[in-house]
Amino acid sequence: MAKSNNQAAPAGSGYFPRLRKRYQEDVVPELQKEFGIDNVMAVPRLEKIVLNVGLGEATQNIKVLDQAVEELAQIAGQRPVVTRARKSIAAFKVREGMPIGCRVTLRGSRMWDFLDRLISAALPRVRDFQGVKTGAFDGRGNYTLGIEDHLIFPDVDYNKVDRPKGLNITIVTTAGNDERAFHLLRSLGMPFKRPRNE
Repeated sequence: MAKSNNQAAPAGSGYFPRLRKRYQEDVVPELQKEFGIDNVMAVPRLEKIVLNVGLGEATQNIKVLDQAVEELAQIAGQRPVVTRARKSIAAFKVREGMPIGCRVTLRGSRMWDFLDRLISAALPRVRDFQGVKTGAFDGRGNYTLGIEDHLIFPDVDYNKVDRPKGLNITIVTTAGNDERAFHLLRSLGMPFKRPRNE
């Protein structure tokens, strides 16, 4: 019986994510050759993926936050945690400790499954999609992607959503620099925009 996309298989089930298999069999040798890396343990790899939804209106209407938590859980296959304001901001009527969003951190099989669904199912559903930006690396090999409409994920029940929500997806790698991280993500299938001269 096939495993559902947004649920991690139990430990010891023998399940091995498709994208992780591709990484080990194809991407690792490719990166070793590209950067002259002898030790396989030194090859750049994914460490975690963090999904974050910010909701300023949650300070006025807590039901908005409850729905966002439920929808992010559907997307990630894991229950998010509520994020709270670290300091008070009078202009935005925000007090320290107020709930202002939710976040979930994916590792292991859930991380690989999510990235696979993002690349192969979600991003192609973006209207007029021409690729993701190449300039969203942070200088240390981590990549942050902004999604304007969470309904691109097939896991979300369209009929139960009151309005589209945006989210940030941060892919944390061990690459150490942007060049290696770019090659890692591109080899995994991340659809980066093509340079104009190509």
